[in-house]
Amino acid sequence: MSRRAQLLEFAVLGLLHEGPTHGYDLRRRLDLALGPFRALSYGTLYPALKSLLTRGLIAEAEDTAGSGKRARVVYELTAAGKEHFADLVARTDASAYDDDGFDVRFAFFARTEREVRLRILEGRRSRLEERLDNVRQVSTARRERMDAYTAALQQHGEDRTEREVRWLSELIDAERRHPTDPGPQP
Repeated sequence: MSRRAQLLEFAVLGLLHEGPTHGYDLRRRLDLALGPFRALSYGTLYPALKSLLTRGLIAEAEDTAGSGKRARVVYELTAAGKEHFADLVARTDASAYDDDGFDVRFAFFARTEREVRLRILEGRRSRLEERLDNVRQVSTARRERMDAYTAALQQHGEDRTEREVRWLSELIDAERRHPTDPGPQP
Protein backbone atom coordinates (compact mmCIF):
# COMPACT_ATOMS: atom_id res chain seq x y z
CA MET A 1 0.00 0.00 0.00
CA SER A 2 1.39 3.43 -0.93
CA ARG A 3 2.19 6.02 1.73
CA ARG A 4 -0.64 8.24 0.49
CA ALA A 5 -3.09 5.33 0.70
CA GLN A 6 -1.95 4.60 4.27
CA LEU A 7 -2.50 8.22 5.28
CA LEU A 8 -5.93 8.25 3.66
CA GLU A 9 -6.86 5.01 5.44
CA PHE A 10 -5.75 6.47 8.77
CA ALA A 11 -7.75 9.66 8.21
CA VAL A 12 -10.90 7.85 7.04
CA LEU A 13 -10.82 5.50 10.03
CA GLY A 14 -10.20 8.47 12.34
CA LEU A 15 -13.16 10.40 11.01
CA LEU A 16 -15.46 7.37 11.06
CA HIS A 17 -14.38 6.83 14.66
CA GLU A 18 -16.34 10.01 15.39
CA GLY A 19 -19.48 8.49 13.89
CA PRO A 20 -21.08 7.12 10.70
CA THR A 21 -21.28 9.35 7.64
CA HIS A 22 -21.83 9.24 3.89
CA GLY A 23 -19.15 9.67 1.24
CA TYR A 24 -19.78 13.32 0.42
CA ASP A 25 -19.63 14.37 4.08
CA LEU A 26 -16.58 12.17 4.62
CA ARG A 27 -14.77 13.90 1.77
CA ARG A 28 -15.72 17.32 3.13
CA ARG A 29 -14.49 16.39 6.61
CA LEU A 30 -11.27 14.94 5.16
CA ASP A 31 -10.65 18.22 3.34
CA LEU A 32 -11.14 20.09 6.63
CA ALA A 33 -8.97 17.69 8.65
CA LEU A 34 -6.17 17.39 6.11
CA GLY A 35 -6.11 21.00 4.97
CA PRO A 36 -6.85 22.78 1.72
CA PHE A 37 -3.57 21.81 0.06
CA ARG A 38 -4.29 18.07 0.00
CA ALA A 39 -6.64 17.64 -2.91
CA LEU A 40 -8.79 14.57 -2.49
CA SER A 41 -10.97 13.35 -5.30
CA TYR A 42 -13.84 10.91 -5.16
CA GLY A 43 -11.72 8.78 -7.47
CA THR A 44 -9.29 8.42 -4.57
CA LEU A 45 -11.79 8.19 -1.72
CA TYR A 46 -14.15 5.51 -3.02
CA PRO A 47 -11.46 2.94 -3.86
CA ALA A 48 -10.09 3.49 -0.34
CA LEU A 49 -13.56 2.94 1.11
CA LYS A 50 -13.97 -0.22 -0.99
CA SER A 51 -10.66 -1.55 0.33
CA LEU A 52 -11.70 -0.85 3.91
CA LEU A 53 -15.05 -2.58 3.28
CA THR A 54 -13.34 -5.62 1.77
CA ARG A 55 -11.01 -5.88 4.76
CA GLY A 56 -13.95 -5.67 7.18
CA LEU A 57 -12.76 -2.43 8.79
CA ILE A 58 -15.88 -0.48 7.85
CA ALA A 59 -19.46 -1.39 7.00
CA GLU A 60 -22.04 0.35 4.88
CA ALA A 61 -25.75 0.88 5.33
CA GLU A 62 -28.41 2.84 3.48
CA ASP A 63 -29.55 6.15 4.94
CA THR A 64 -33.18 6.62 3.96
CA ALA A 65 -33.65 9.68 6.19
CA GLY A 66 -32.26 12.04 3.54
CA SER A 67 -34.52 14.30 1.50
CA GLY A 68 -33.46 12.76 -1.83
CA LYS A 69 -35.34 10.04 -3.66
CA ARG A 70 -32.38 7.69 -3.57
CA ALA A 71 -30.98 6.35 -0.31
CA ARG A 72 -27.39 7.34 0.44
CA VAL A 73 -24.74 4.91 1.56
CA VAL A 74 -23.47 5.58 5.08
CA TYR A 75 -20.12 4.24 6.25
CA GLU A 76 -19.30 3.25 9.82
CA LEU A 77 -16.46 1.58 11.67
CA THR A 78 -16.69 -2.07 12.58
CA ALA A 79 -15.18 -3.45 15.77
CA ALA A 80 -12.19 -4.58 13.68
CA GLY A 81 -11.92 -1.05 12.26
CA LYS A 82 -11.88 0.47 15.74
CA GLU A 83 -9.17 -1.96 16.79
CA HIS A 84 -7.13 -1.30 13.65
CA PHE A 85 -7.42 2.48 14.16
CA ALA A 86 -6.28 2.10 17.78
CA ASP A 87 -3.21 0.18 16.53
CA LEU A 88 -2.46 2.87 13.95
CA VAL A 89 -2.83 5.69 16.48
CA ALA A 90 -0.36 3.98 18.82
CA ARG A 91 2.42 3.84 16.22
CA THR A 92 5.37 6.16 16.60
CA ASP A 93 7.57 5.19 13.68
CA ALA A 94 9.26 7.81 11.49
CA SER A 95 6.22 8.04 9.21
CA ALA A 96 4.29 9.63 12.10
CA TYR A 97 6.47 12.73 12.03
CA ASP A 98 7.60 12.98 8.42
CA ASP A 99 6.33 15.82 6.22
CA ASP A 100 3.29 13.97 4.88
CA GLY A 101 2.34 11.99 7.95
CA PHE A 102 2.69 14.52 10.73
CA ASP A 103 -0.25 16.75 9.80
CA VAL A 104 -2.56 13.77 9.43
CA ARG A 105 -1.45 12.30 12.75
CA PHE A 106 -1.73 15.69 14.46
CA ALA A 107 -5.33 16.05 13.24
CA PHE A 108 -6.20 13.01 15.40
CA PHE A 109 -4.11 13.80 18.48
CA ALA A 110 -7.28 13.94 20.60
CA ARG A 111 -7.52 10.15 20.12
CA THR A 112 -3.79 9.59 20.75
CA GLU A 113 -2.25 8.67 24.10
CA ARG A 114 -0.12 11.35 25.76
CA GLU A 115 3.17 9.43 25.55
CA VAL A 116 2.61 8.70 21.86
CA ARG A 117 1.82 12.38 21.21
CA LEU A 118 5.04 13.40 22.96
CA ARG A 119 7.15 10.91 20.96
CA ILE A 120 5.63 12.15 17.70
CA LEU A 121 6.11 15.83 18.61
CA GLU A 122 9.68 15.22 19.74
CA GLY A 123 10.43 13.15 16.62
CA ARG A 124 9.05 15.89 14.38
CA ARG A 125 11.05 18.57 16.19
CA SER A 126 14.24 16.51 16.00
CA ARG A 127 13.73 15.87 12.27
CA LEU A 128 13.22 19.60 11.61
CA GLU A 129 16.21 20.61 13.73
CA GLU A 130 18.42 18.23 11.73
CA ARG A 131 17.03 19.61 8.47
CA LEU A 132 17.60 23.18 9.66
CA ASP A 133 21.21 22.42 10.60
CA ASN A 134 21.86 20.85 7.19
CA VAL A 135 20.28 23.75 5.32
CA ARG A 136 22.29 26.28 7.31
CA GLN A 137 25.54 24.46 6.63
CA VAL A 138 24.86 24.29 2.91
CA SER A 139 23.58 27.86 2.66
CA THR A 140 26.58 29.28 4.49
CA ALA A 141 28.90 27.63 2.01
CA ARG A 142 26.85 28.66 -1.05
CA ARG A 143 25.11 31.91 -0.08
CA GLU A 144 27.57 34.16 -1.94
CA ARG A 145 26.90 32.22 -5.17
CA MET A 146 23.09 32.39 -4.87
CA ASP A 147 21.03 34.96 -6.70
CA ALA A 148 18.83 37.19 -4.55
CA TYR A 149 15.64 35.20 -5.22
CA THR A 150 17.17 31.84 -4.36
CA ALA A 151 18.70 33.31 -1.20
CA ALA A 152 15.32 34.84 -0.24
CA LEU A 153 13.55 31.53 -0.82
CA GLN A 154 16.11 29.69 1.27
CA GLN A 155 15.78 32.26 4.07
CA HIS A 156 11.99 31.90 3.91
CA GLY A 157 12.37 28.12 4.31
CA GLU A 158 14.70 28.55 7.27
CA ASP A 159 12.32 31.03 8.93
CA ARG A 160 9.34 28.72 8.40
CA THR A 161 11.23 25.75 9.84
CA GLU A 162 12.40 27.80 12.84
CA ARG A 163 8.77 28.83 13.51
CA GLU A 164 7.63 25.22 13.36
CA VAL A 165 10.41 24.14 15.73
CA ARG A 166 9.33 26.86 18.21
CA TRP A 167 5.68 25.82 17.83
CA LEU A 168 6.58 22.16 18.44
CA SER A 169 8.63 23.12 21.51
CA GLU A 170 5.64 25.06 22.87
CA LEU A 171 3.35 22.07 22.23
CA ILE A 172 5.79 19.70 23.92
CA ASP A 173 6.06 22.00 26.94
CA ALA A 174 2.27 22.38 27.12
CA GLU A 175 1.81 18.62 26.74
CA ARG A 176 4.12 18.02 29.67
CA ARG A 177 2.31 20.64 31.80
CA HIS A 178 -1.27 19.84 30.84
CA PRO A 179 -1.86 16.99 28.36
CA THR A 180 -5.37 18.01 27.26
CA ASP A 181 -4.59 21.65 26.38
CA PRO A 182 -2.06 22.01 23.53
CA GLY A 183 -2.01 25.80 23.61
CA PRO A 184 1.10 27.65 24.72
CA GLN A 185 0.89 29.21 28.16
CA PRO A 186 1.44 32.97 28.61
